[in-house]
This record gives sequence, structure tokens and C-alpha cells, in this order.
Amino acid sequence: MRIFQIQRITAVALLVFMTIHMIVVHYPPFHIDFSIIAQRMVNPVWKVIEILFLFSVLLHGLAGAYVVLTDYKQVSRYKKVVAAIVVVVGIAAFVWGSMTVISWQLPA
Repeated sequence: MRIFQIQRITAVALLVFMTIHMIVVHYPPFHIDFSIIAQRMVNPVWKVIEILFLFSVLLHGLAGAYVVLTDYKQVSRYKKVVAAIVVVVGIAAFVWGSMTVISWQLPA
């Protein structure tokens, strides 16, 4: 039941973050301007938004992958192992992605 709730909450969060992403990155100039994106990524507010977006994507995707994998009879016996792998992959991807976003600076 918790995974169902996590899926629904992160789906709403993804709608919000994807809307922000599409409006800010793709809509104004009708093309991606990397110099504007680079300037925006220096701002701590945008870093927080990007990290929350990353968290939502990872949580939604990995929870969905867990549910799909454990639906198979052969895999359902190893739910704890699959859960542990999903948690480790999620934490590693979140740390790696967050460090990338946090360390972003304007090119010299």
C-alpha cells in the first residue's frame, strides 16, 4: 500500500516539476540555450528544484521497477533482496546526481 501511495505522490510531484522544466527550459526561446541554463544552475533555488526533481524521478521510477519485478513469481521470493538493490541504486543515483547539481559552476 505504501508503494501505491509513493507512486501517486511522486506522480503529482513529477507533473509539477515537468511543467516547470518545460516552461523554463523549452518554452521561452523555443530552443535550449545552454548559457541561460548555466546561469540559472548557479542559483541555489534552482539547485534545490533540480534536486527535488531528481528525488521524485528516482523514487517514482524505482518504486515502479520494484513493483514490476516483484510481480513475477520467480522474483517475488526475493523481495527483500530486490528492495535492498533498489534502495542502494536509488541512494547511489541520488548522491551522484545531487553532487553534480551542487557542484555546478559557471564555466570560466
